[in-house]
Amino acid sequence: MTETKKILHKSCRLQSTEKEVQQTITELLSALAEYGFDEDSIFAIHLALEEAFLNAIKHGNHNDSEKTIEVECLLTPEKFDISISDEGFGFDPDGIPDPRCNGNLYKASGRGILLIQSYMDVVEYNSRGNCVHMIKYRNTNGPRQPQKVC
Repeated sequence: MTETKKILHKSCRLQSTEKEVQQTITELLSALAEYGFDEDSIFAIHLALEEAFLNAIKHGNHNDSEKTIEVECLLTPEKFDISISDEGFGFDPDGIPDPRCNGNLYKASGRGILLIQSYMDVVEYNSRGNCVHMIKYRNTNGPRQPQKVC
């Protein structure tokens, strides 16, 4: 008899607070370990989740704890697939300056999107720019190098 592969689907609405987000991240990282994702993949996903949720709280919902963050997650033995949406007006991801270029190197912020793109295998935004969709496949090696745009 063949073993049926488990699929975890999680759909939830979180308050736009760090406490609520951290609980969700902890649950997701625990599930990744149960599914046999290696330490490097879990680190990469953890970093991407922290950045994406922080962007939703800070830039999307403007630190308004009355607003919410929608999470849609699918975890299989082959991949981790998540969408994170905020209530903000959105943004144009192509309009964000590359933090590796010119004077941006010395700015204290602006690296979150680059980190997400470096550590996840797929990163997409909806047309409005208030939802990020990320995928990390189980058998990929380390961070990718996003193309330099300056």
